[in-house]
Amino acid sequence: MRPIPATGETLPAIGVGSWITFNVPPDTAAAASLVPVLRSFFERGGAMIDSSPMYGYSETIIGEMLKQTSHPRLFSATKIWTVGKALGQMQFERSLRLWGVPKLDLVHIHNLLDWETHLPTLKALKAAGRVRYIGITTSEGVKHAEMEQALKRERFDFVQFTYNFADRRVEERLLPLAAERGCAVVINRPFDGGRLFAVVRGQPLPVWAREIDCDNWAQFFLKFIVSHPAVTCAIPATRQAAHMAENMDALYGRLPDARTRERMAQHMGTL
Repeated sequence: MRPIPATGETLPAIGVGSWITFNVPPDTAAAASLVPVLRSFFERGGAMIDSSPMYGYSETIIGEMLKQTSHPRLFSATKIWTVGKALGQMQFERSLRLWGVPKLDLVHIHNLLDWETHLPTLKALKAAGRVRYIGITTSEGVKHAEMEQALKRERFDFVQFTYNFADRRVEERLLPLAAERGCAVVINRPFDGGRLFAVVRGQPLPVWAREIDCDNWAQFFLKFIVSHPAVTCAIPATRQAAHMAENMDALYGRLPDARTRERMAQHMGTL
C-alpha cells in the first residue's frame, strides 16, 4: 500500500492499465475472456484501473466487467483526451456513463493535451464532488520538459509517466519534482510495452531475487518500480489471467532497498 500525498489515503501499489488489452468489441468472446482477468485483479488486492477515451472500447468493456465482478476497492482512473473546454466536459460525462460509477476517483489530462483549458474544468468537477483527484500524464519523453513546467506551475494530486528498466529518465527530474510537489505518481509502461520480457527470455532469475520474494520476471520489474520512494502505483496491462496473477504477486513480500535496486539495475544492464 502507498499513501496518496494529498490526503493520506492508501492505494495498492499495483494497478492495471487498459491500453490495447481491454480494447475489444463488446459482447464478444474476447470481451468475456477478460472478466476472469479482472476478477483475478480484485481477488489479489488490486484497486486502480486506468483507462482513457483514447483506448477505443476500453472504458465500455471496463463498465461491463464491473457489472460482473465484485470490486469492493475499485479506484477508477481515466482521462480527458481532447481539445477545447466543451469537448472535455462532454468526454468526462461519457466516461462517467461508460464506467457506471457515481463519481470517478481520478481524472488525468492525457498527454498534456490542452491541459491549461481542461484544468479549470477538473477543478470545478472536484469541487462539486464528481471527481476525487485530478492529474496530468505523459508517456512521451519528448514532453518531459512540458510536464516539469506544468508541475511547477500547478498543484496536481496525481501525475503519470513512463518508468522502467529501459527508460529511467524520470529518476533525474520528474520523480524528485513529483515528491517535492506532493503528487502521487502512477507509472505507465512498466514492462516497456512488453519488450523487457524479450530481453530476459530464456534467462533465469538471479538467485538473490528470492531475497525480495520474486518468483518471476514480472515481479522483478514491478518491485523495482514500486520500491522507488516517490512511486505510488504501477499499471501493467494484460489480457491473461495467469499474467495478472504474476503481476499482482508483486504486491506481496519484501521490496528492494536502495542497494538492491542498484543491483537489479546492474543485472539488467548485463542482459
